[in-house]
Amino acid sequence: MTVTSMGARVLFAGLLGALLSCLPVRAAPDAQALLQASDAIRNPRESFKLSTELFEYRAGKLKNSLLLTVYARPDGDGRYGNLIRFEKPARDANKLMLFQGKDLWFYDPTARASFRLSPRQRLIGQAANGDVVNAAFARDYQAVVEAEEDVADGDRATRQSYKLRLTASTPDATYAAIEYWQDRATANPIKARFFTASGQLLKTAFYRKFEPWLGKERPTEVVIIDGLNAQWVTILRYAGFAAQEIPEAWMQRDYLPRFQN
Repeated sequence: MTVTSMGARVLFAGLLGALLSCLPVRAAPDAQALLQASDAIRNPRESFKLSTELFEYRAGKLKNSLLLTVYARPDGDGRYGNLIRFEKPARDANKLMLFQGKDLWFYDPTARASFRLSPRQRLIGQAANGDVVNAAFARDYQAVVEAEEDVADGDRATRQSYKLRLTASTPDATYAAIEYWQDRATANPIKARFFTASGQLLKTAFYRKFEPWLGKERPTEVVIIDGLNAQWVTILRYAGFAAQEIPEAWMQRDYLPRFQN
């Protein structure tokens, strides 16, 4: 190689480096802000109520179902208080669950007694108690962006997404860690994988059937697949979102025996 050609290459490399240094660098996305945007799609900002149906399937056969009415009230600290009334089956009608702060209470009107539950305890199929309350992930998890990648959604369509890794930052979090995919363009939740503290996959959830409710397109169906047996599937369906003023008294354990709506 001649001195002239070597010099030309050095000059070219220098010019290329200078050019690249002048190009705008896209800032890394703020993971916590991304998560907050997705939370706002899953949960209305104001007090509201909705109906939640749960269906448990084993190998394609319906094994169990529940119908709940959920009353959710923001508490001003990034959390929601939730009062949940059981509607069906008849044997469970009018039973209540109250989730306020870090406490989850179950009330049986027949026994007129309440006792504490764990949000991690299963309610039906793969759905835990904590899955039927309106929860803001950004309040209880610290997020980091792991990747920008294409992912298959619940309808097997390919979506451009941010993949977030959520690590529990409060003792109140239902899960130790979550892998969470959200649409890069809309912030819509696409998919989530929930893990124990030891790293065991508990379940995978797909957010589907977005419909306009209370000013935003929101998922009206969540398909949850067991982490060990893909034949165990639980489906949550949401309907009847309605803004409703919810008294603070409804979010008190002592009020449960007097609750009538």
